[in-house]
Amino acid sequence: IQEEVDPSLQALESRQEEILKRLYELKSAVDGLSKMIHTPDADFDVTNIIQTDQHSPLTTNADLDLMLGKDYGALKDIVINANPSLPPLSLLVLHSLLCERYKILSAIHTHSSVKSVPENLLKCFGEQTKQQLRQEYQLGFTLIWKDVLKPQMKFSIQTMCPIEGEGNIARFLFSLLGQKYNAVASTLIDSWVDTAIFQLKEGSNKEKGAVLRSMNAALGKTSWLVGNELTVADIVAWCALQQTGSANAAPANVQKWMKACENLAPFTSVIKLLK
Repeated sequence: IQEEVDPSLQALESRQEEILKRLYELKSAVDGLSKMIHTPDADFDVTNIIQTDQHSPLTTNADLDLMLGKDYGALKDIVINANPSLPPLSLLVLHSLLCERYKILSAIHTHSSVKSVPENLLKCFGEQTKQQLRQEYQLGFTLIWKDVLKPQMKFSIQTMCPIEGEGNIARFLFSLLGQKYNAVASTLIDSWVDTAIFQLKEGSNKEKGAVLRSMNAALGKTSWLVGNELTVADIVAWCALQQTGSANAAPANVQKWMKACENLAPFTSVIKLLK
């Protein structure tokens, strides 16, 4: 026989639960403020601050909890430092992809080490819009234009060592979309990402030509660089082609693949940036 629960006890438990929820929300807001104040990367002698509110269907953040660890009531923050003289285009595409899946609190700052930043880079996440409460978002995505040699990323900025390099950051961001690959596909994706960064983007003309031939051969067999769906390899390679000026000289299969990328909405912001 089940004992009847005292209504007054039920009311007390409900009130306690509500108080705890409010405390967690308050903790989230305080955490956000403390991260901004105590993080030297965010130097608040900044000259430009633009925040955008990306409207997208709100999905459960169970996937993020699984991938990044659960911290109830606290917003997960990604902070990226990048040099405006060579903007990491792939990270902008990935930001757009993440906005399609999660509710993102986006922000762009200019660090004091940079004298000026082109207007299009200050608005590469879109125009400033009305902000909601911090705890209503699932992920914080902050881009800081700073005088650094290569892009740097911090996640949970008070506890995690920086990740350096556009390719490594791109892998991390793409992993948040939750796609799973077998060992062979994962290895091929990693190989293409490295090839795009170190040979297509930073290599000699001879190396770039060799990569374009390899890409043309691969894209003669599949629609994308690895398999039949877009991966981070396609994003990084496409962006590398745009920045090296090799796009116009690309062979037929690569040209067709480039158009397929450009027809996808997440690439729109970078296309506008390049005009």
